[in-house]
Amino acid sequence: MSERRKPYPFDRFESKWQRLWDERQLFHVPNPGEAGFDPTKPKFYILDMFPYPSGAGLHVGHPEGYTATDIIARYKRMRGFSVLHPMGWDAFGLPAEQYAIKTGQHPAITTRENVAKFKSQLKRIGFSYDWQRELNTTDPRYYKWTQWIFLQIYNSWFNPETNKAEPVSTYRGKDPDSVRLAYVADVPVNWCPELGTVLANEEVIDGKSEIGGFPVVRRPMRQWMLRITAYAERLINELERLDWPEGIKLLQRNWIGRSEGAEIRFSVAGVADPGAASPSRTGES
Repeated sequence: MSERRKPYPFDRFESKWQRLWDERQLFHVPNPGEAGFDPTKPKFYILDMFPYPSGAGLHVGHPEGYTATDIIARYKRMRGFSVLHPMGWDAFGLPAEQYAIKTGQHPAITTRENVAKFKSQLKRIGFSYDWQRELNTTDPRYYKWTQWIFLQIYNSWFNPETNKAEPVSTYRGKDPDSVRLAYVADVPVNWCPELGTVLANEEVIDGKSEIGGFPVVRRPMRQWMLRITAYAERLINELERLDWPEGIKLLQRNWIGRSEGAEIRFSVAGVADPGAASPSRTGES
């Protein structure tokens, strides 16, 4: 008579080891000067895309991607690397704002509760994050650096001779503002009056906002822009050195969209040689 197999007690064993991981901080990466820091170890940095902490908690897409990066992080640790594998929360955005408007509850409260839920779920799965380096985009200690980065961009220009950004003070032209990497311009945007904000093309579905389903109109608006096209040639050329699948590189080339024009000849009745039309693409993104 065969004995029925007993189910594996995941809840008992996993919680035990996860508790020990926490107590011993096994995935913490010490800084110079901290106990356990080894300067001879090769370094490896692996960063996941920070999730938006919604009230619904994790969905299946979160652990799908995080499992792959966690496998790499654990493999590198076993190979003797000092692995920095942090986690954070992309907590700003329209969903938090709209939830606060509907419920009357301050978004700081709901964000804090949602982050706690996400963190608990990620820990139960067993990912090897260094939780001492947890980040939150709503933390002033974090977003002060995004503001600092913006100022570096604003105060820089792309020098085609050196093929890199330099302080705008090094520009020798008459109008430094015309070459700043961050600038203000009147451009057509997707404006949603109900949300009171501009939306990306991906956030508009059939003329309505993805969040809330409100009408979206196309209108010109004065706003900040980044002179990304200044980097187009460099982005194209440096793709070859990346260890990426060719399919991804092709997507990037198409997204950058280099166009050198085309010569087209049309036959015109009564005209021996009408000449050529040469369309081209220009503009800022």
